Amino acid sequence: MDRYFHSEMDIKSPWHQVLAAFWQRYPNPYSAHVLTEDVLYREVTPSNHLLSRRLLTKTNRLPGWAERFFPAHMARAVYVLEDSIVDPHTHTLNIKTWNLNHNTLMTVVERCLFEEDCNRPSWTKLRREAWISSAVYGLARPIQEFGLARFKSNQAEAMKGLQYALSRIQVEVPPHLHGNQEALSEKHNLPAQATPTSTQKPKQFV
Repeated sequence: MDRYFHSEMDIKSPWHQVLAAFWQRYPNPYSAHVLTEDVLYREVTPSNHLLSRRLLTKTNRLPGWAERFFPAHMARAVYVLEDSIVDPHTHTLNIKTWNLNHNTLMTVVERCLFEEDCNRPSWTKLRREAWISSAVYGLARPIQEFGLARFKSNQAEAMKGLQYALSRIQVEVPPHLHGNQEALSEKHNLPAQATPTSTQKPKQFV
């Protein structure tokens, strides 16, 4: 049976700043495990939704007990695909990520929703879900437990990285613009390059 993770939290920053920090969060002092990030596809739809697909390369260190069961030459890099949809009208950012390799050992599917708090526009709500599974016969349960524990640890570091990016953005914003959401949205909301980086639209988007 897959392991399931769910969390909800409030971020004390407006949605447009959180969105900008999301795109600018790498590198940061808490992301040493993230080696590369590449945009594979990007498009602004007629309804003004921003669709993005990125490929992330991360390190993948096995626990000591698991190294006895897997080849020493087994690749330690994990390739993670990230699909996202930005809706500037509803002030939401939907994200789905999943690993492309090592699927027999472990598959992690994560969904995140960053949404403006309607009652407190200067705050952003974050809902996160994850499903961890393993197809290794006889070891699936301990691998899933390890995966869940590592996921929780990684997400704690990811939030520190996001807060780090937020602090940098907030320092860059002139004081007289802190309360001007329209001006900030123009500066940070969507990446300036609206043309797709690939001519073939991916089939799956969040």
